[in-house]
Amino acid sequence: MTGAPTAVDAGVWGEAARGLTTALGRSVLVSVERFTTAGRTTYSGPFPLEVARPTLAIGCYRPWPEAAPLRVLAAESGTRVRGVAQRRDWTAGLDRLARSAIAALERPVVISAWYGTDLLRSWAGPRGVVAAIDHDLRARIEDKAYFGELLLDARVPTALQLPGVRVDGPLPGLAELRRRVGVVRLVVQCGADSGGRGTVFVDDEPDLARAARMPGPYRVTAFTPGWSSNITVLSVPDYRGRLRVYVDRPSHKAVGVPEAGIGPGKSAGNCWSIPWLEPAAAAVVDAAERIARWAWRRHGMSGLFGLDAILTDDGRVFLNEINCRNQGTTEVSAVNQQLRGLPPFVLAHLTTLLGGRVDWLPDPDDFNAATVRAAVSTAPGPYYLKLRHRGQTPVVLDQGLARPGRYRVHGGRLRWAGPGTHPAEAATGEVLLANLPEPGVVCLPGAELGTAEAVTPCGGGPFAGPHRLSPVGRALLRALDQHLIPTDLPIP
Repeated sequence: MTGAPTAVDAGVWGEAARGLTTALGRSVLVSVERFTTAGRTTYSGPFPLEVARPTLAIGCYRPWPEAAPLRVLAAESGTRVRGVAQRRDWTAGLDRLARSAIAALERPVVISAWYGTDLLRSWAGPRGVVAAIDHDLRARIEDKAYFGELLLDARVPTALQLPGVRVDGPLPGLAELRRRVGVVRLVVQCGADSGGRGTVFVDDEPDLARAARMPGPYRVTAFTPGWSSNITVLSVPDYRGRLRVYVDRPSHKAVGVPEAGIGPGKSAGNCWSIPWLEPAAAAVVDAAERIARWAWRRHGMSGLFGLDAILTDDGRVFLNEINCRNQGTTEVSAVNQQLRGLPPFVLAHLTTLLGGRVDWLPDPDDFNAATVRAAVSTAPGPYYLKLRHRGQTPVVLDQGLARPGRYRVHGGRLRWAGPGTHPAEAATGEVLLANLPEPGVVCLPGAELGTAEAVTPCGGGPFAGPHRLSPVGRALLRALDQHLIPTDLPIP
């Protein structure tokens, strides 16, 4: 394991496990996320907590044995295809089978998901619970047009707010928008979509026409160059009228990396080992605390949420988005908590949403002060790089990538180094390839091929800048390409 964790207090981990066990009661945990291995960094790896392993996982992609929940229902098992459409539409295709699988458990269920929907509530049934933020509340808080007002209501300092305007009607002309915002290059956002959807970078009239096709209202801000960042935040009420807020180490997120097949506005992954300047880190922690208290005071919202920020070359930081839910970043960001000797935030998140007590977390002021120290240090941290099929024709994997696990780049190809489920299990020079498709699964252009993960020293990750790969990242993707076989197999 790269970077030794703080000594683990077995009593704290036992308390966390007992707290979630008590909150679950007679119910069983069911995960409904695209990756059927969601939560694996909590229930497997160096410090596994078995209580977090789902009894049933329902998702798009098949798991691998070492990371598998107890039972699995994966859309890919039937379709044998990966692609953009498949990763967006899999829940509808599994509706009947999911209801049957949940009924076969013969016990009440707690469904863990990014956010609650009518479909998930119907799957849970009258005795079940969806442990996630409600869809309507999520849509309201995450609405990008509302974010400027949110920051004002939460009393986030204006120095952390991007210059911009809200447009409730049709978008005006480009010259007028530039005049209102005060810059030439603009960012137009709307709605509560994830994954970069709902965001258009506007340099010219065709860009503005694309933005205008999105449904308003709109938030129009100045394009600000720099690193993007993901910040995971946990809020836990203490049942004495106070809210405890915990802010994780902020990341450096690469966005719009053509070498990785990632277009403008799309995340290529995150790295948590690149240092921040102390004033920026302290400002982000303070803003996260303010927003968490605002969300609790205004909406009664607690648990996990994420903030997105932009970190400029001169050390300024601007908040640009909120994701009030457990999200994809949560999987690897949990390693930050483990490196500090603590169970991942997701245990507290689920326990809190189920009405249980979370007594095992340290003092939040001490925790957040340590977060700032970690952010400005050169201490090791985790990373993940999204692996996408960047070609134009369908492919399958060859037998050299027969299963997820630990690999090395050797001779321009990826060589098996052993099983693995957790980024910290990858030794120096190794990488964990997670969520790979099985050989024979047809991967369409744009398909997710998995993620590359590890814990790395400062400067050892896959990104050399906000929009480009490091030599390590490029070598990894070149090696991956050697294992992709074009196929003319008929798509089922």
